[in-house]
Amino acid sequence: MTSSRRRRPTLDDVAEAVGVSRATVSNAYNRPDQLSAQLREQILRVAGELGYPGPNPTARSLATSRTGAIAFLLDSSLSAAFSDPALSITLDALAKTVEPTGNALLLLPGREAQEGPPASRVLAAQADIAVAYSLADGTPALEAVRTRGLPLVVIDQPPLPDTARVGCDDRGGASLAARHLVELGHRRFGILAAPRLSAVTSPFHGTRERLAGYLDTLTAAGITDVTITEAPWLSASTARAAATDLLTASPRPTALLCMSDQLAFAAIAAAHRLGLRVPADVSIVGFDDTPQAAWSEPPLTTVRQDLAGKGRVAGELVMDLLAAAPVPPPVELPVSLAVRESTAAI
Repeated sequence: MTSSRRRRPTLDDVAEAVGVSRATVSNAYNRPDQLSAQLREQILRVAGELGYPGPNPTARSLATSRTGAIAFLLDSSLSAAFSDPALSITLDALAKTVEPTGNALLLLPGREAQEGPPASRVLAAQADIAVAYSLADGTPALEAVRTRGLPLVVIDQPPLPDTARVGCDDRGGASLAARHLVELGHRRFGILAAPRLSAVTSPFHGTRERLAGYLDTLTAAGITDVTITEAPWLSASTARAAATDLLTASPRPTALLCMSDQLAFAAIAAAHRLGLRVPADVSIVGFDDTPQAAWSEPPLTTVRQDLAGKGRVAGELVMDLLAAAPVPPPVELPVSLAVRESTAAI
């Protein structure tokens, strides 16, 4: 007894059935902009009827020397990273920007200690380009990207020479927040800083810039006695504990400057647990203007940055570099202050 296996349909079979060239069928999958919508729809319909699943990704990558993947380097684990809505908004905008080109994101998470993804993982990743999201200075993964010779786009940090980068005016935004509270009459300040070592010597460029913006503005107003507390990890419980330390200090600050909205929400929760009223007893300002800021209790005064715009620009930089465009100057997006109900005059 013999059996025969049905031959798998090929791209040539589709071309013959439709009456077009092999290249035209290929364009229907890889370069749809080269065909009319009607012809592409006909090709895909016939391919479906024949059972043709589309070009083999492995064969296509061998032929083009492209994987169609973008390595997205995170500083922490996926669970920690995606607890931050600022990242989710930025990543979603980036994905939507590159999706029409057929590129996909390959997420390379870091460890809990915020050391970025292991260099070995970056060296082995099948990707055409890397995007680094808020990594610390000197992260080994960045050296692995350089060793691979991959194009690199940096979102926020670290600033690197001759590297495409998009970020926001961290120092200017922090200055806006501090000036707002000074103008409301506050003189006793606490700063709830992003994690990792001393905020002053942090390997994170954004942390240093935001701290400088706060302190420069406060110093210019004659305020030099400022308590700085750091949340060791970006989790709700540790952030609340750090905020509690600030709010139980003597004398207690009347205003808190928080380096992210997530830290500000933790500070509001800590204040409520201590029986303090926001803003009657303590004013709180965040940074990012994530969606939750507008409907927190009370609505949060915060520094607004264009998170979706940042992801969109990063996606455009990715596509430009993949097209062999020269590395452009760094892009710095503007910030503004969204004044809501978590701050009040003293």
